[in-house]
Amino acid sequence: MILYEYPFNERIRTYLRLEHLFLRLDELVTRETPLDHHYALTTIFEIMDVATRADLKSDVLKDLEKQKQILNSYRGNPAISEAVLDDVVGRLEHCFSALSGLPGKAGQSLTENDWLMSVRSRAVIPGGTCEFDLPAYFAWQHKSVGTRHADLHAWTSTLQPLAESIQILLKMLRDSGTPQKVVASGGQFQQPLPQGRTFQLLRLRIDPDLDLIPEISGNRLLVSVRLMRLAADTRLHACSDDAAFELTLCS
Repeated sequence: MILYEYPFNERIRTYLRLEHLFLRLDELVTRETPLDHHYALTTIFEIMDVATRADLKSDVLKDLEKQKQILNSYRGNPAISEAVLDDVVGRLEHCFSALSGLPGKAGQSLTENDWLMSVRSRAVIPGGTCEFDLPAYFAWQHKSVGTRHADLHAWTSTLQPLAESIQILLKMLRDSGTPQKVVASGGQFQQPLPQGRTFQLLRLRIDPDLDLIPEISGNRLLVSVRLMRLAADTRLHACSDDAAFELTLCS
């Protein structure tokens, strides 16, 4: 099944983008070639660009505190395991403490590294990191795998509190939804959203064998899905067939 996710607000959109970048970074850092480590560095720069949004750190801290308060309100409920509750609350508190302990915006300490910033300034230029532009960077790429790994781990460690916070917040959001099987009649699906409840994320799973691509739109009143198919002319065309998929609304 292919999973598509659609955020209903800018905050969740930012969280999903950061999660995407952190997953890519984790994959690239563990590899060994200079080329992989070059793209690990450019991914760090992308994370820094997203993380410098003025209110991002504040939003994450507020969400961590909100989730902790919600979970603590379940204490004394016989249907809730106190041990599991303590574990999740402890993780939220750890993330809150680690993130709030970082000075300034997430990744700000990396901006004080002149060598990194010189690479960052050239990385946005097509071909700007050639050896004649950045000989010091070219020399770093020829260092041992162990040296490059150590440097990358040192740089990514400053971003780890943000990564862990985003991870737990998105997991709790995704776990809040209940999957339902639905059918798009003639390739179209619409569902009114219940009043008085605010949804933040839509998750859609569809069988890849159907060869269909969902175009999702939504607001606080309505969710709409239009199923498309990539044709031989390399353009997307609306599908007119009935098709089933799984839909999850998360609040």
